[in-house]
Amino acid sequence: MLILRKLSFWLALVGICAAGLLIVRLRASLVEPVPPPPVTPAPKPYAQSLGAAGIVEALRENTLVGTPSPGLVTAVHVKVWDKVEAGAPLFTLDSRDLQAALGPQRAQITVAEANLQRLRDQLSRLEAVSDARAISTEDLKLRRSDIVVAQAQLDAARATLAQTQALIERLVVRAPIAGTVLQLNTRAGEYLGLATQTPPLVLGAIDQLQVRAEVDEQIAPRVRPGARASACVKGDASHPIPLEFVRIEPYIVPKRSLTGASIERVDTRVLQVIFRFANPGDNRVYVGQQMDIYIEEKP
Repeated sequence: MLILRKLSFWLALVGICAAGLLIVRLRASLVEPVPPPPVTPAPKPYAQSLGAAGIVEALRENTLVGTPSPGLVTAVHVKVWDKVEAGAPLFTLDSRDLQAALGPQRAQITVAEANLQRLRDQLSRLEAVSDARAISTEDLKLRRSDIVVAQAQLDAARATLAQTQALIERLVVRAPIAGTVLQLNTRAGEYLGLATQTPPLVLGAIDQLQVRAEVDEQIAPRVRPGARASACVKGDASHPIPLEFVRIEPYIVPKRSLTGASIERVDTRVLQVIFRFANPGDNRVYVGQQMDIYIEEKP
């Protein structure tokens, strides 16, 4: 009996060791080697640097062109990639109701001018009478007052016409700055309201670009004004772009460069640092593109 017990103990011990060895071998065969990254990350250009993510913007930020009043779009004068000067027409809203009011207003001006001329002629004839007993002083004063009233009526009619013409001109939405049409979200025949979330047109100067780097608030105190920086477009580490420091935004904001949804909630706050760089010109960098940014940290 003692020999059987010892034999059972050793057999059990061997079975446990064999099972453990089998498990180790199975796990080793199931674990695949870590594949290399599909895109080589950008190398750090400085001995000590801070990493940040950034979004490319047009110089002096993107201009979201809106509409002065709700209305129907009757004409669109530009297309994407068009370069426009400040004051160039972008799109026109329906102004038929205002155009219809111009005729009666011009007629009102004609009536007011005729009435003023008639009163002036009457006053001239009365003042030409040599006999002072033919007309009283009060009558002359009343005629002069009628001319003042007629002149005011004419001025009011002209001001009404000028106001209508200004409202018509206001419905031609013009470029507030010189730049390139980056996005066009309206077409002739569409109705534009004042509460639309998508702007009808996005305009920006892209001869030079700027990138808005978002530095985590935990390392924000280590960013120094005037620091050198370098950036690479995501997926293209072979073409680093030197950046020129512009400014540090004085207000730390919640990080929002995820999906952009209004219901998004994040607990990370970031310091925004603005850098500027020349557009390479070979369509390697686009507005709205993400970049990996390295900011030099001086010891």
